[in-house]
Amino acid sequence: MPYTTADIRNIALVGQAGAGKTLLAEALLAQSGAIRSKGSLARGTTVCDFDPQEKALLHSLDASICGFESQGVRVNMIDTPGYPDFLGRALCTLEAVETAVIVVSAVNGVEPMTQRMMDFAKARGLCRLIVVNKIDSREARAEEVMQEIREVFGKYCLPLNLPADGGQSVVDCFFQAQGKAADFSSVSAAHTEIIDQVVEVDEKLMALYLEQGEEISPEQLHDPFEQALREDHLVPVCFCSAETGAGIPELLQILARLAPNPAEGNPPPFLKGEGADAVRVAVSPTRRSTSSRTSSRSRSTRSSASSASSACTRAP
Repeated sequence: MPYTTADIRNIALVGQAGAGKTLLAEALLAQSGAIRSKGSLARGTTVCDFDPQEKALLHSLDASICGFESQGVRVNMIDTPGYPDFLGRALCTLEAVETAVIVVSAVNGVEPMTQRMMDFAKARGLCRLIVVNKIDSREARAEEVMQEIREVFGKYCLPLNLPADGGQSVVDCFFQAQGKAADFSSVSAAHTEIIDQVVEVDEKLMALYLEQGEEISPEQLHDPFEQALREDHLVPVCFCSAETGAGIPELLQILARLAPNPAEGNPPPFLKGEGADAVRVAVSPTRRSTSSRTSSRSRSTRSSASSASSACTRAP
């Protein structure tokens, strides 16, 4: 089916090797119905690690492109290697996306590649989303990792959901103001904190919020939420387990409803001139003629049909 710009999300899964990026991609593909069942790293049946050497080593060597549809939204996803030896292959993917999804292990916390990819994504002006994976592990320390994330990256890193039932599920903190008990903190406290952070970028909404309190709807918060992402005023944090599937449906909803589309993300940096004389040029989308849009839509349809294959392709 054809997709408009508003219906597209471009994301890159980045972070330390062993954080679970490839299995997270697998879980998202399976939950969305793009593949019949989740593959296994041990059996060498994952979509993204299809190279024989990757199967033998049990880790990614290059960036791989795949995609799926969720809630009428097309998500183009790039799985990247996490070892420092292949840093360049991960960095090049940042030029193709609006959102960097930094995957963090709930067991190991913030690691060197986590820090490097976070810094690179910030310097590139990308919207960022942190996903804390492996919350089901016996060694998981989700609360400590959340504190560590805020200490290392800033107090504007706030949870959109929280682990519950000992890491067997998650409870939403953004779309609802109340919910079942979380493993740490509380839904109401997390909800209030993230709403307060979002409304700070919009004076009119802040005034309305002071009048209405919790009655502000997610629809009212959408534009300031995107603005907060663009302006580095907010880095949302989500919890999940790619192994058990806990938090994966919620992550799909977040990508569809809250991740920026290409028109909402910060435009890529363009330079005019060379060397020391190069200056940055502001870029904004322009409206094209109906015939151009029709032609583009036709090309988009063919491209979407081609990319719908479950086979993964390498990023250039």
